Amino acid sequence: MKKKVLFISSTGGHLTEMMRLEKMFSDYDFRIITEKTPSSVFLKKKYGDQLSYLVYGTKDHILTYPFKLLVNCFKSFYYYFCFRPQYIITTGAHTAGPICCIGKLFGSKIIYIESFANIHTKTITGRLIYHFADLFIVQWKSMLKLYPRSIYGGWIY
Repeated sequence: MKKKVLFISSTGGHLTEMMRLEKMFSDYDFRIITEKTPSSVFLKKKYGDQLSYLVYGTKDHILTYPFKLLVNCFKSFYYYFCFRPQYIITTGAHTAGPICCIGKLFGSKIIYIESFANIHTKTITGRLIYHFADLFIVQWKSMLKLYPRSIYGGWIY
């Protein structure tokens, strides 16, 4: 029986990084969650029911972000309990936070890969998830100073 693995990230560069792990997908009973945007809808053709969407919204959308975050929290509960993953692998950002918290509460192992874009600073999501991730991977050796319990995994690119 294959392990159940949930791959989750926000859209854009985070999703691009996560999709670099695509060769691993077939080794697992997997699901993918990302935000629904024009740049991510093409994935539905390829992954069908193995792909789910959350509402797109960044902290830059100050008026609608709290509402969208709340909606995404409820959707995250729904997706989590429909699939019940043993592992959650994420490249961040805000979209991944709620489901990682839910997963940790219910026994999933959390694997976080800090963004390639950050060489000298922590991401907001990385700061939060670092404290409870079972495995925290950085893509730059310089980030080991900021996250002492992390491991250097090299670039996913």
